[in-house]
Formats: sequence, C-alpha cells, structure tokens
Amino acid sequence: MSTSNPLANYSTELHDDQADKVDKYLHNLQLSDKTLMDVSLRFRREMDKGLCRDTNPTAAVKMLPTFVRSTPDGTEQGQFLALDLGGSNFRVLLVKVMGNGEQKVEMESQIYDIPEHIMRGSGSEFFDHIAACLANYLDKMGMKDKKLPLGFTFSFPCQQTKLDELITSIKHHEAVLMSWTKGFRSSGVEGQDVVSLLRKSIKKRGDFDIDIVSVVNDTVGTMMTCGFDDRHCEVGLIVGTGTNACYMEQMRNIGVLDGDEGRMCVNTEWGAFGDDGALEDLRTDIDRELDAGSFNPGKQLFEKMISGMYMGELVRLILVKMARSQLLFQGKTTSELLTTGHFSTSHIYAIENDKDEEGIASAEKILRGLGLDPSVEDCIATRRVCQIVSTRAAHLCASSLASVLRQIRDNKAAEKLRVTIGVDGSVYKNHPEFSRRLNKMVRRLVPDCDVRFLQSQDGSGKGAAMVTAVAFRLANQNADRQHILDTLRLSREQLLEVKRRFSEEMTRGLSKQTHKQASIKMLPTYVRSTPDGSEHGDFLALDLGGSSFRVLLVRVRSGTKRSVDMQQKIYSIPQEIMQGTGEELFNHIVDCIADFLEYMGMKGASLPLGFTFSFPCDQTKLDEGILLKWTKGFKASGCEGKDVVALLKEAVRSRGEFDLNFVAVVNDTVGTMMTCGYEDPKCEVGLIVGTGTNACYMEEMHNIELVEDDNGRMCVNVEWGAFGENGELEEFCTEFDRLVDACSNYPGKQRYEKMISGMYLGEIVRNVLLDFTAKGLLFRGKVSERLKTRGIFETKFLSQIESDRLAMRQVRSILQHLGLTGSTCDDSVLVKEVCSVVARRAAQLSGAGLAAVVDKIRQNRNLNQLSITVGVDGTLYKTHPHFSAIMQETLRDLAPQCEVTFLKSEDGSGKGAALITAVACRVKNEGQQ
Repeated sequence: MSTSNPLANYSTELHDDQADKVDKYLHNLQLSDKTLMDVSLRFRREMDKGLCRDTNPTAAVKMLPTFVRSTPDGTEQGQFLALDLGGSNFRVLLVKVMGNGEQKVEMESQIYDIPEHIMRGSGSEFFDHIAACLANYLDKMGMKDKKLPLGFTFSFPCQQTKLDELITSIKHHEAVLMSWTKGFRSSGVEGQDVVSLLRKSIKKRGDFDIDIVSVVNDTVGTMMTCGFDDRHCEVGLIVGTGTNACYMEQMRNIGVLDGDEGRMCVNTEWGAFGDDGALEDLRTDIDRELDAGSFNPGKQLFEKMISGMYMGELVRLILVKMARSQLLFQGKTTSELLTTGHFSTSHIYAIENDKDEEGIASAEKILRGLGLDPSVEDCIATRRVCQIVSTRAAHLCASSLASVLRQIRDNKAAEKLRVTIGVDGSVYKNHPEFSRRLNKMVRRLVPDCDVRFLQSQDGSGKGAAMVTAVAFRLANQNADRQHILDTLRLSREQLLEVKRRFSEEMTRGLSKQTHKQASIKMLPTYVRSTPDGSEHGDFLALDLGGSSFRVLLVRVRSGTKRSVDMQQKIYSIPQEIMQGTGEELFNHIVDCIADFLEYMGMKGASLPLGFTFSFPCDQTKLDEGILLKWTKGFKASGCEGKDVVALLKEAVRSRGEFDLNFVAVVNDTVGTMMTCGYEDPKCEVGLIVGTGTNACYMEEMHNIELVEDDNGRMCVNVEWGAFGENGELEEFCTEFDRLVDACSNYPGKQRYEKMISGMYLGEIVRNVLLDFTAKGLLFRGKVSERLKTRGIFETKFLSQIESDRLAMRQVRSILQHLGLTGSTCDDSVLVKEVCSVVARRAAQLSGAGLAAVVDKIRQNRNLNQLSITVGVDGTLYKTHPHFSAIMQETLRDLAPQCEVTFLKSEDGSGKGAALITAVACRVKNEGQQ
C-alpha cells in the first residue's frame, strides 16, 4: 500500500463494514441514553454530597464555593489587569470594560511561556516567573506606577475562603491549591494560598504593586464572559486540555458556608467524578490502562474520559490493542505508535472531518507519520475509533451537564428552564462534531430545559477581568445602597431618645393644661375594670376599623364552664361609602345589622351592644365617643366632632325596624386588652400593630386630669399613632417617610403610625425601591409602570418576602406581579434587605413606644421590677416572621426593669367589645345590688 492511495479502494460498503467491526469491538465505550441518564443521576448525587457540610470532606465532586455572588449586569466599567494561568503558557491582559449601554470590552494581551523545568520545579521559582512576566508586561505598557485591580484565573482545583468583609471594600479571596492537574508539579504549592504566594513574589521584586481582587477558575471566567453578553448565562463549561463546569447555586444549598440568601457560583470540579468508584462499571480496560500510566493514577477519572489531554491517548491505546489483536495494521505496531502522547487530540479533529474521504485521507497521513503502512480499512477503522471516543466524551459531558441544569431548574421551581451555558475549551471549539453531539444529547436528557450554548470569547482572560469588574461594581453599589438604608436604621441611642420623647408626650397628654397641644392625646375610655370571670349573658358587638366590618353575637358563660362563644358575619364597606357622607356610612352599617339580626332569627331582640370603633375618639362616658379625626383611609363627611353612637342611633331610628341597647363604644386596642384580660388577669396593656397601630393601658385615675374622679384606675387610649405631629420624630424621618406622608390623606398627621403600621410600610418599601432603581442600584435601572403605582407594594408582601425560605421564589413571584419580569436573583436579595430594614425599624419604634408605656406603669406603682402582660393583635404583628421578636428585643433593652409577657388576642375587636359590654353590665348590676 505504500505506493498506492488508500482512497482508491474506498467505498460506502467498505466504510460501513469496517465501522461495524469497530463498533462491536468497542461496544463498552458506546453508552445508551438509559446509561447516560443513570450517569446523570449519579452525578446529581455526587453534587449533593459535595454541597452538604457533613459529606463534603469525603465527596469526590467537591462543589467548591467561588465567592462570586453575581453575574455581570452590563453596567460594569473600568480598567483591569488579568492573569490567565491554566496550561503550559499564560497570559497577562489589560482589559477595558465599558458598560452603561455600550457593553464593550477591549483587551490587550501578551503570552508568556512556562518552561518545563519551572512547571515541575519549586513553587517560589514558579511564582517568581509569573511576577517577572507581569513586571515585563506593565513595563511594556508604561503602567508600572499604577495600582490596577487584578483578576487571577487559576485553573486548578482550589479551596477558597473570603476575606475582608467590610461593606465598602472589595471582597478579597484566598485560594488554597488542593492538587495540581494538567501536568503541573511545582513543589511546595499544594495546600498553600496561591494569592499569597503571588503577592510574596511581587513584594520580593518591589518594582510594582497590584491589588489582587479575585482569583477564579477558567470555568467561572467563561461563565462571566458570556454573562456580560447574555444575562441568562449561569453555567460555565470547559472542555479543553481539562474539563470542568460551574454554575450559580442557591446559597441555602451550599452547606459548607453560612448564610442562605442569594446565589454563589459553585466550581463543581467535576473532573474528579468517579474518583470514589462511582464510575467503575463504566470504565473500560483502556481507561484503566491510561489512568495507570498518568502522573496522577486514581485521580480525575471523569476528566480522563473526556478532556483533550487524554482523548488522543485513549485512541492510541485502542489502536495498539486492536493491532495486537490482529484487527489493524496487519498486527504490526511501531515505536512511534507505542510512545505515550504521539497520537494527539488534534489528530482526532483532523480525522473526524465532516467529509468521510477527507477524514480518511487525514487518518492515512497521521498513521504514516507514526511509521505505519495503513490500508483503507485501517484508515476507516481509525476514524471510527476517534468517533467513538469523542462521542463518549461528548455524551458523558452532556450527562453531568444535565444534572447541573436539573439542579438549577429545581432551585427555581420552574416547569421549563431557560438558561445559557457559556462554553470554552479547545475540544469544544476545534472538534468538528463535539459541540453538536454535546448540545443534542443535553437536549435529549433534559427536554424541559431551553438551553442555549454560547461560545466564550476568551473566558479565562476576559473572564477574570469581568469577575473583578463585577466585584468592583457590587462593592460600589453596595456602599451606595447601604448609605441610603442607613437612614432607615436606628441606633440604641436614637431609640432611647424616641422613648424619652414619647414619655414626655404621654405626660403632656394626661395633663389638663397641655392636653390640647400634646400629640399623644391619652384619651379616657371609661373602662374602669378588666374581666373577673363572673360575666354572663348574650351581647351584640359591632367591629368597625377598616374597609370591612363585622356584626357578632357573643355568648359569655361564667362558672366552671366559663366560655365565650361567637357567631359573626363580615360585611364590606365600598370605597365610595368610606369617602362619602357620614349618613351614607351609618345607614350602610345599620342595613348590615338588620341583615345579621334576620340571619340569626333575632329580629325583635334588644341585646346590650358594644361598638368597637377603631378611630381616635374623645369620650366623656362609656357609651359616647366623639370622633376626633378619621384615619386608615376613611373620609366620610359630617362625622368628625360628632358622637358616633348618636350617629348610629339616628340611623337605627331612621330605619325604624328595631332598637339597640348601646352600652359601650370602645377602641379595638381596648378590646384587645379586655379579651386577653379574660384569659390573664395581669393583662393591663393592649397593643395593635396592623393596618393602623395604637396602644392602651390601665392608668391611675389621679393622673388622668381630664376626668374628675381620683380613685382606682381607668383604661387610657394612648392614640400613639399621632406621636410626631409636633415634630418629635422629624430627625428620625427619612425622605421616604416624608414622601409617604405628603401623598397620604392627612399630610402631617399620624407620623408615628406612618413609620410603623401595615397601611404604610409597603409604600415606604416601594419608594426605596424606586430610589434604588433611579440610581441604577436595582433592576438594572429599569422600573416597571406598575411599581410606579401608589399602594401597589402591599405590606403583606413584606411578611411573605421575609418568610421566604424557598430560594427567593416568593420574592420573584411578587416582583413579576409588579411587572418586573426581568429581575434577577440579586434583585430579589436586595428587595428582601429593603423589606427587612423597613420592618425592623417599625418593630423597634413600636418597642420604644411600648417601653415608655410599661415604664410609666412601673413608675406609677413605685416598683423596682414590674411583671405585666400585654395583649396584642394586628396582622403585622401576627403574620410578619420577625416583627414580634424584634419588638420584644427592643422592649427588653429599653425597659430592663419590666418583665413583659405577650399574649396574642383572639378577636380583640369583636370579642373585646362584647366583654367590655359584659363587664359594664356586671359593674352596673353590682352597683344596683
């Protein structure tokens, strides 16, 4: 054959015949879809082991945290240096990043060799060489006097930990080399921090200085580079000299780290998959022979089945084995064919050319270069061997990649995942069929993922610069955000000052001389006693305090079977009635009472009635309440300054169908105290933190100058929502509070309530989010029209968002509801932080006011230590996951001499009104007797 062209004997039949023979010989290297799915499931289990704190030490797939917390958002800009080290040469790059619309990256670079003796010499020689090359580059660029930030792509398995957690600083990294790969053997480096070693070599030179901001893997660099062009890119893949993958994992899943919010890029180090025997049944004798002859036997077994460093060697070993089995080259071998490394992976690229005949011609040329005299059958067989080896590599790569994609999909609870994979590496780029085979198999294994493969343009160099640029962007943005959020954070000194001013206003509100000027009105309720358990009878209760109200029948039983049973019906109040006339409002209420009495079959009954009216009222007796002002969005005309009981009686009289025995008009806060007082005699304080906020407590009669009697106690309705109307809170208010106040129904009123209650917290958060967005600190500076709508960010969202332990799913759902479909995981984390800061301040302010109240009770009674129960109600207190704990913590800190127990009210406004009526009836009967 040495004198003839093997292609002269080529035919399709001959090709198919030889291919079949090779297929049968190498059947163990051809993996079915079922086997690949099984490999994928195995890899997913290995991922879980690597992520779990308990199993990570023994896991083969280490799932290393990279401390890269974000992908590019397109606003990064500046000049950065990059070092790219991952093979027998390395590069120094100067990268200029232009964001803010341009999204352009310009690079200048120079390649430096790493001589063999340095790759296998000492660590100090190795890093001295890198420092020398870096100095040479800076000198050439005329930049030795500049201290630029540097990103270091170090493409070897490293264990990273973060340093310098200061908010305003860049988060520096250290990277401890776990093991050399890719033929490197520099001594004294494994187990050492490579950043420190490089800094040491730079410092030793003393002729330049740099700021090493980040050390990253080439896989991470690939993801970041592609992420600059496509924000859906959250996976990086390398298939070149080595192979690896990284992806953005939820922090809550990374057990080796503390913290559960947001995401972090995890470097899977998947080359080591199988090192613990997980792939033993799939490894062939050829794989074992290759591993035994490698410089790291038993290590990187998955990589040895996939990567460019080993693919050519696998083909060589197969050709040798087939020749010795008389299946190739007439049973002959040559010294060249028997020499390790003489069949390179680049030979496979040439042999697997798209066109059969060209590929076979390449095979003939390469085999002749190995001293062989191949027949056309030999060339066809060699080409088929290459195809089988490279196809197995592509399919194994696809199976593990499918595991990563399923993990991301499950994290997002998405039915269909849309994701981009940034890819780099010589095998992926240069092999004529590898990318197609990989892409096709990935789509077969995860059909519910919409996958796009984006080829990286210089992921390892540009990528290191992008990681550094993102770190700078995050640090700057975080500093700006914290500066804004700091205005919403209160120090202990500030909270003590709020408590002191609150106490002063309480005293002013109780005094006849200063009552009118006081912001806190301290209104007498004429409730003189809490329940003692002997109350008995049937009572009606009305509960009005929001956009719906209730009518209740309450049966109170005393004795050994003491109980309170309730039946109720809820009625809505349309917006037009809330904002209409008082006559329309009270006629609507009476219509609903008539409906309830008919519903209960009690049309002719006249029971004692308690009316919970949760708005500021001035009372001179228990069954009279002069409305001082509407709150909570009500604006019904002709009511302020009028007795609400008289208005209700007039509406009943006008209807003319039934009569009611009005016994008490009460505030929902008083109702809450009474309801809890029925369960716990020590309950002498009522607190509401819901749509609105307020408190009441049992005050000594001699301190209530607005009422003549000096004996005993009376419940005082603090009406604390109005605290701040005289400017007491001005220095604690932010621009966001002022904006909420200015846009409210009553500007300048209820200032304390507007910083605490559920009616306003969502609006404060919305204004902060708008400010962040306008400054480019959130949502990439793009705001939705819905977010511009007043009231669209409901306070219930705060509770839902801060309760979220499901990878920010709830947050993303809410943001999508607000029209922010393009929001990122980083955006979700920031929205959660804003909600947390706003809710924390509200809870602390509530705690400061409550501290003033309980301290006053303690002082009234001349006690060193007070033990008391607070009855509490309100949606914010009950549903927000952290509000109650923060409020109680603040109270303990500001009133250390008071031991306070909190008792959640069960229907304070309805049951409470009935109990006040029952107590009033009991006291009246006792007086008559």
